[in-house]
Amino acid sequence: MCGIAGIIHRDGPADIGDELTAMLNSMKHRGPDSTGYAIYGPPDEMVVVRFMLAEPNDYTGFGMEEKLERSRAEVEARLAKIGADLATIQNETGYAFRATIRYGGDLKPLADYLEDIDGCKVLSLGNSLEIIKDLGDANTVHEQYGLANMPGTHGIGHVRMATESDVDLASAHPYWAYPFADVAVVHNGQLTNYHVWRRRLERMGHRFQSECDSEIIAVYLAQHLEDGLPLETAMKHSLDDFDGVFTYLVATGSELGIAKDEMAAKPLVLMESDNLVAMASEEIAIRALVGTEVETRDPFEREVLTWQV
Repeated sequence: MCGIAGIIHRDGPADIGDELTAMLNSMKHRGPDSTGYAIYGPPDEMVVVRFMLAEPNDYTGFGMEEKLERSRAEVEARLAKIGADLATIQNETGYAFRATIRYGGDLKPLADYLEDIDGCKVLSLGNSLEIIKDLGDANTVHEQYGLANMPGTHGIGHVRMATESDVDLASAHPYWAYPFADVAVVHNGQLTNYHVWRRRLERMGHRFQSECDSEIIAVYLAQHLEDGLPLETAMKHSLDDFDGVFTYLVATGSELGIAKDEMAAKPLVLMESDNLVAMASEEIAIRALVGTEVETRDPFEREVLTWQV
């Protein structure tokens, strides 16, 4: 059992970090093991790279401080070698980093080059997307990463209960759709034909950071977008191609969408006003966002909805 949430402001940026935290923390009973955010700011010429150099459970081991320093230096050296101009780099937790770079090349070789460094995992790359995720509840991650007043136009989030994989950062959601910029997914449920689609996408040249089916959804949708399909059409195709019980949220630099499978067994409630759209696994999360009782609806079976920023 996990919890998902999404927000889109249609009248400009808001404090998405605080808003998603309120929603996700209200659902921490659905998943106390890890919390994650995919937050979208206005598009910028800078590319933001979120990456980790160690798992949070491992980074305090013997010799780890020296290893992390060497790995960080190697990241900076490789960015320079591939032609990326490093503007800023921040060490937020000891093992998780945020860098901004000027880079006009293909993101795939950049991500691959960085991930050749021992222990390095790129969590997100893009001109508007930042994925922040870690162990613990939403308030813990919010404070750890300084998400107070973090602005954004839209975002999605996830609280996770580890049922089939480890409690670690690599298994935490959301997932970036490597190597496509600014596409991320969270979902609640299970794809029963996960391995079929993983093999198909791998034959197309894609690689995956995890064994999580959410990552399959992200890459599947991003590939369709790359092929020229609108997001809504790609999502409708996913309902025919994926088997299982699932509800997912997907975000791009300019859109946010939801999809439910044909049984609609995984809950999601939705509130929409002129300027705000909010959705979550439980209505309590939307009440935590707006502070009052609200009128919500539950999307139907096989329903796909999208909104533009």
